[in-house]
Amino acid sequence: MITGKELIQWGFKPGRWFPGAIADAQRMEREGRSQDEIFAYLQTLLPVEMMPRTNALAFSVFLEPENDVERENLGLVVEAMDALLRTPTVVSGVVMPDACPAGTIPVGGVVAARNAIHPDFHSADICCSMAITVFKRNDDPKKILDAAFDVTHFGPGGRKDRRGWDMSRELAVRFKSNRFLSDIVPIGDSNMGTQGDGNHFLYVGHLRSTGQPAIVTHHGSRGPGAMLYKRGMALAKKHTAIVSPKTPSGAAWIEAETDEGRAYWEALQIIREWTKQNHFRIHDRVQGVLGNQIVDRFWNEHNFVFRRDDGLFYHAKGATPSFSRFSADDDGRTLIPMNMREPVLITGHTDKKASLGFSPHGAGRNMSRTRYLRDVIGSRELDDVLKAETRGLDIRFWMGRPDLSELPAAYKSAKQVIGQIEKHGLATIQDFVDPYGSIMAGDWEKDMPWRNKK
Repeated sequence: MITGKELIQWGFKPGRWFPGAIADAQRMEREGRSQDEIFAYLQTLLPVEMMPRTNALAFSVFLEPENDVERENLGLVVEAMDALLRTPTVVSGVVMPDACPAGTIPVGGVVAARNAIHPDFHSADICCSMAITVFKRNDDPKKILDAAFDVTHFGPGGRKDRRGWDMSRELAVRFKSNRFLSDIVPIGDSNMGTQGDGNHFLYVGHLRSTGQPAIVTHHGSRGPGAMLYKRGMALAKKHTAIVSPKTPSGAAWIEAETDEGRAYWEALQIIREWTKQNHFRIHDRVQGVLGNQIVDRFWNEHNFVFRRDDGLFYHAKGATPSFSRFSADDDGRTLIPMNMREPVLITGHTDKKASLGFSPHGAGRNMSRTRYLRDVIGSRELDDVLKAETRGLDIRFWMGRPDLSELPAAYKSAKQVIGQIEKHGLATIQDFVDPYGSIMAGDWEKDMPWRNKK
């Protein structure tokens, strides 16, 4: 009887097509067909290799540089997008005004793909997102920030004290039912109520239109999202190595219309729900301390994969959806932060086709953190830098040590990004949350010996 080992000896490579090929070969053998006939038939079953394009597809760019540093940044962004638009599954792309190079796809890049989910296009920080809660009573903003500092947790790891922080029972059931998430319920529980490092923050301010106080949080899916990304990348690389071996590993994809693809898509939706619960669990804890009535809240992701009516999968790496019904809980509003010194924008959708229905996710960077610290901060005194950058604000670093790479000067001009949003009609600005202060993780990496060694 013909076996898989024999097919390999004939020169065929194992893959998802292999079990069916073995069954067909054995059936034909029972029918008395010759090995030459069986070999010829099996060759017709071989997966067709998808070749990367020789030339990239055209893509829109809404980033307008105003100096040499910005022009250098744009050149790197365009170079990265040019490589991505050669991927055989990709059909369109766009660059937002806040774009900067970072890994496979630039932050501020959007790429649409057919029947494919590319894990590296959403990265490990799946569902990095914004959430706002508005309070009725005009509490002292310092009191709000004090309450937030006491209940939240920034930086690596989960909570040691998890009492009341575990994810909901319904969400735990969804985790257990999904092949990608079934064994990481403990991580989902321990990470609930925590926020990340880097540019993630908890911001306190007032609505410009009403003067009501509000908290705004920015973070992603933490440990559960990182685990899903790792597993998704492993599956994507395995699949792409078979169907498109000349495609760079960073652009590897999972075929959406397969059992694995449907399970991964469902896992993304579960992680989205985890992230939403995480935002509002923190907000609710702050509200419980204040005893202040919640009068409004909404949220939106800006680092995710969206499936639109055209059936395509839109991978937004740091881009805010600006199209109607981007999710079941979309109420027509989104949040776009700038930096700790600037207002958070409350925006509405424009459904602009040229931008693929997206707007910026913030102010973005023009250079890496390392280069900023070297070329901009240099040997300046820490206290002088902090006073100049945070004057008039209540800025706190949860780990105790300031992260200078997150100060306002590290980011693009908010005025410039807002001007490009308005000029190109990427979103409509409906209101502003003016800043009182923020909490960020701070520079915890100096306390990690393995990072120092690296």
